[in-house]
Amino acid sequence: MIIEPRTRGFICLTSHPTGCEQNIINQIAHVKSKGKIDGAKKVLVIGSSTGFGLASRITSAFGSDAATIGVFFDKPATEGRPGSPGFYNTAAFEKHANEAGLYAKSINGDAFSNEIKEQVVNLIKEDLGQIDLVIYSLASPVRKHPTTGKRFKSVLKPIGGEFSNKTVDFHTGIVSEISIKPAEGEDVENTVTVMGGEDWKMWMDALQSENLLAEGAKTVAYSYIGPEVTKPVYRNGTIGAAKDHLEATAFTISDDLKSIGGKAYVSVNKALVTQASSAIPVIPLYISLLYKVMKGKGIHEGCIEQIQRLYSERLFGGDLALDSKGRVRIDDWEMREDVQAEVTELWKTATTENLSEIGDLDGYSNDFYNLFGFKVNGVDYAADVNEIVDVPSIQ
Repeated sequence: MIIEPRTRGFICLTSHPTGCEQNIINQIAHVKSKGKIDGAKKVLVIGSSTGFGLASRITSAFGSDAATIGVFFDKPATEGRPGSPGFYNTAAFEKHANEAGLYAKSINGDAFSNEIKEQVVNLIKEDLGQIDLVIYSLASPVRKHPTTGKRFKSVLKPIGGEFSNKTVDFHTGIVSEISIKPAEGEDVENTVTVMGGEDWKMWMDALQSENLLAEGAKTVAYSYIGPEVTKPVYRNGTIGAAKDHLEATAFTISDDLKSIGGKAYVSVNKALVTQASSAIPVIPLYISLLYKVMKGKGIHEGCIEQIQRLYSERLFGGDLALDSKGRVRIDDWEMREDVQAEVTELWKTATTENLSEIGDLDGYSNDFYNLFGFKVNGVDYAADVNEIVDVPSIQ
C-alpha cells in the first residue's frame, strides 16, 4: 500500500515501515561513526521502541556490541492498516542487529504487568544469564497496577493555580495563548503512580530476587527538568511530581544494589521532539526556539546524539559529573546560560508572524514526522510498501 501521514492533533495515526527502518539505519550509522564504547555487554531496555529508549538500545548494540532485550508495547500492522512506529522500529532494529551478528530479542506487552516481567525474567535466565545494564524509559498515559488491578491515569497539569502562556500549533505555525486548569483531587497521586519510580523499582526487585543482575550492574532512568518557562506545566506540575518520585527512587534502588556493587542513576536529558513531548502544551514553541539557538551554536543533538554522549562520556567514560542531587546532566548544553538567555529573549517576542524567522518550526515539524517514518531523506514515499512487517524474535 501507499502510506501517507494522517495526523490528529499531536499524534500521527499512520507510520511508514521503510521510513522507520531508514531512521534506524541513520542512528546506527551515527553510533558507529563515533567509535566503540567500552560499555555493558548484556542490556535490558524497558521502553525500547522509540525515543531515548530506542536510542539506548541502538547505542548499546552498535556502540558496545551488546546483547539486548527490549520491552515495548506497540501495535503490529494488519492488512491495510500500518503498525505503530515502535513496532516497525523494533523490527528494523532486530533485523540490523541480527545482520551484525548481535543477539536481540524483544517482548511486546505491558511493561507494568507482572506477566511481562515474568517473561523477561525467564528469557534472561534462558539466554543471557545475567544483565549488567537496565535502561528504564517508559512513558505512558495509563498504568494498570499489577497488585490491585486498578487503572491509574496520568495528567499533565500545573499544581496550585491555572497556568497561561504561549504555545504553537506546529502544523499551522499559529502562536496562541493557552490556559491549563490546575490539578485537582487525586491527579498528582495518580500521575506519580503511573510515571513515578514504583515500576522501575519493581523491575529491579524482580531481576535482583532471581539473581539476574551481574556484579556492578547499573540501571538508568530518564528525566527532564527544563527551563523556567515550562516549569509551571512540567517540572513544578503533576509530571514533575512523578519525576521527583522517580529521582528519589534511584537512591532506594542504589541501596538495594549495594550488595552487588551496583548503582541506579537518573539521567536528565534535553528537550526533544518525542511522541510524549509533542503532547505537552508550551513545549513545541520552546523546542522550536531552542532548536534554532542550539543549531546556530553547532550544539544541537537528537535522541541518538544525546544517548551516545551519555554512554561514551558519562556512564562508561569515567566522569559521571553528577549534580548536587546526584543526577547525570546530559541536558548541560541545553541549560547553558548563553543558550537559555537567547531562548528567553526570543520567547518574549515570538508571534505567528515572526516564528518561522526566529524559531525552527520546520525542524520541529520534520522531527515529529520522522518519529513516524515520514519526511525521512532517501525514502520513496510514492512507492508501494508492504505494511505487514514481522519482528524476527516475535513469532
